[in-house]
Amino acid sequence: MNAKAAPRPVWRRLLRLAVKVGAVLIVLSLITGWLLQPQRAGRYLLHLAGDSLGLEINAGAIDYRLRGTPQLVLNDVVATRHGDAPLLAARRIFVSLPWRTLRTRGDDLKVTRVELDAPRLNLPALQRWLATRPPSGPIRIPVLSDGLRVRDGRIDNDDWRIDGLSIDLPSLHPSQPMRMRVRGRYVDAPLSIPADLAITVANPNDMLAGVATDVSGAGTLSLIDTGGWRIPAQVLLAGPLRIGKDSALMKPARLGIAARYESGKTSLPFQLGLHGPMAFNNATWRFVPVTLVLMGEGTIPSAQARGSLSVGRSLGLHLDGSLAGWPKDWPTLPRPLSASKSALPFSLDYKGVVAFADTASLSLRRDTTTLATQFRLPDVLTWLDAGNASSPLPPLTGKLSTPRVDLDGTTLEGVEIELGGE
Repeated sequence: MNAKAAPRPVWRRLLRLAVKVGAVLIVLSLITGWLLQPQRAGRYLLHLAGDSLGLEINAGAIDYRLRGTPQLVLNDVVATRHGDAPLLAARRIFVSLPWRTLRTRGDDLKVTRVELDAPRLNLPALQRWLATRPPSGPIRIPVLSDGLRVRDGRIDNDDWRIDGLSIDLPSLHPSQPMRMRVRGRYVDAPLSIPADLAITVANPNDMLAGVATDVSGAGTLSLIDTGGWRIPAQVLLAGPLRIGKDSALMKPARLGIAARYESGKTSLPFQLGLHGPMAFNNATWRFVPVTLVLMGEGTIPSAQARGSLSVGRSLGLHLDGSLAGWPKDWPTLPRPLSASKSALPFSLDYKGVVAFADTASLSLRRDTTTLATQFRLPDVLTWLDAGNASSPLPPLTGKLSTPRVDLDGTTLEGVEIELGGE
């Protein structure tokens, strides 16, 4: 009896093993079946990601591939903070990343490629969401072996937007130079600025860590006003850039512009150079102090000046400098002013809309003659476009004071002239 009963524990163990194997196979088959249903699995993963970010993330269609290099494709994606407007929407998001990134749960942060089609970012909603997020550790930059591509993007703010945004980044490594091409159009009616720029960052990791790193941008942009004028330009910007939490500083910044003012039949070329610290905070770029060099032709003077420049929702400008000479296409000065070779010190102040359509103040001096005036640039440009046919003097208001003027053989002394806008 004992000899015949001995094998029973072996059969029991085999039976238990078979049950366990069967259970594992059933679980694996359920997991496999679940993974083979991209909609169900993908929505669950989006739900997990949304919970961790405090967002509701939905997609109209989801697909992924696990063989070879894993790929995820999301169509009609919308990310929303509860009770707020969508902060991000995209027609299509494509992400391809190696298995190692998945196995290490992002500790080895490598991504093969990212593509975004028609992404739309709501900047105020994004800022409101960021304000709710708890403090986190340093942001890590992934390695992108096959780069990033963005097409037909848009960024919306309360009073301005960037549309037609396109970004091409061939590859990215946190500690190696990053080169990308950015195209888009900034719109703040009545002004729009289409741009096409090649941008280089010497060390992305340093810049993200708040360490100054060399950044340069070169390409084309145009200032276009609905009033009919435009300024196409070639631009070059370079300098060491340091990024803070809500600010950026390039010190010093070197900005060069070769441009042309065009309106109707008028075409006026000029070159402009700016040098000085360039800071960004509170949605405003500031050059303080700035050294400016202007080289113009025709009615655009050549000048050098120092002062301050700020550009954001509005434009602020204060310059003190000197004109190289009286432009030959300006109204001819009477004697003895026309015979003088003295410098022409000036001071220019403006605060208003970016299109320079509000009133500016200009004071100009030669020897003992002074001019204090106010003007609106659109009115002066219209006068230039008309070829001075409507009036020999530009549309200015203010006062001209000079101790002596010679007119048609007559000498006038102690002259004061009130200039009007009519």
